[in-house]
Amino acid sequence: MAQTIVGFSFSVLLALAMAWGAAALWFRLPWSRNKRRLAVACWGILALGLLLLGLHGEWLANATQLLLVSALLTWWFRLQPTHDRPWSDDVAYLATGEVRDNQLTLHHVRDFDWRTRDEAEVSWEARSYDLDRLDSVDMIVSSWGRPGVAHVMISFGFEGERFVVFSVEVRRLKGERFSEIGGFFRQYELAIVAADERDAVGLRAKVRGERVSLFRLTMSRNAMRSLLLAYVEEANALAESPRFYNTITANCTTLIFAMAREIGARLPLDYRLLVTDRLPGYAFKVGGLWPGYTLPELEASGRIDEQARQVHRDPAYSRLIRRSVPGWAPSEERQLARNS
Repeated sequence: MAQTIVGFSFSVLLALAMAWGAAALWFRLPWSRNKRRLAVACWGILALGLLLLGLHGEWLANATQLLLVSALLTWWFRLQPTHDRPWSDDVAYLATGEVRDNQLTLHHVRDFDWRTRDEAEVSWEARSYDLDRLDSVDMIVSSWGRPGVAHVMISFGFEGERFVVFSVEVRRLKGERFSEIGGFFRQYELAIVAADERDAVGLRAKVRGERVSLFRLTMSRNAMRSLLLAYVEEANALAESPRFYNTITANCTTLIFAMAREIGARLPLDYRLLVTDRLPGYAFKVGGLWPGYTLPELEASGRIDEQARQVHRDPAYSRLIRRSVPGWAPSEERQLARNS
């Protein structure tokens, strides 16, 4: 009896490994869709035949599956990320930065004027920021109707006049679409993008029609500076050594969490770090959102997508989209200035 259970369990593990192999081949083989379909179909037929033989006691079938999985894993771990691919225009360049005295210079800041999801007036700029003027950090959360899924960006403000958004994204190829499942299978490289707010927020609110919310974070100026420089350090490291994006371990939320811990924030692990549309609830729980409001009040007042669509061409775009956001109301700004 025990031998039967062990044999069955071993066959199940082999079946799962072969199923994973089919997905890996589908997402990572550099072939056309039809050729990949053929390869996955052949793999699946072979796996099913070997599984049935293995369940009937054919040890050679199990040994063959082990060899196939071993060969596939060897190929898998030899896959290397690269910067040398035909990238989509919006991730053609990675952000980098340097600090001299108190001046931060960011290279390849994206400032696109988006016309459609895939078409934009392309503009990449170098911008300089006075770190002594850094006085705000906002979390921007954009969702598009998939339960549990959202994109998270961090915006750094300099005395309410200039803002730069950092966004951790997949580095897509031209014409490629994002797949959460593909993100488990090394389909994409990782990108850190620095962008103008009109670009990053406008793309999601105006062009894609997503639900966008903004939350002002409560941080000391030293913590703000440390987080911004952590982003710059991470961006420079990524530009030097490419990495794969991963839907769970290397995404828009986990990298923020890792950087926050690196600068000394004592943040507990929580399921909401993976269920990204609930990240505001996590930030509220740890005391990171603007005080004096309930979470529902912060979420309701933090909706900026409609306002962002209305003022897209206004020179005061960043100020206007924050008009109703807790922490950014004129009375709260005056109170903050008195307390600074």
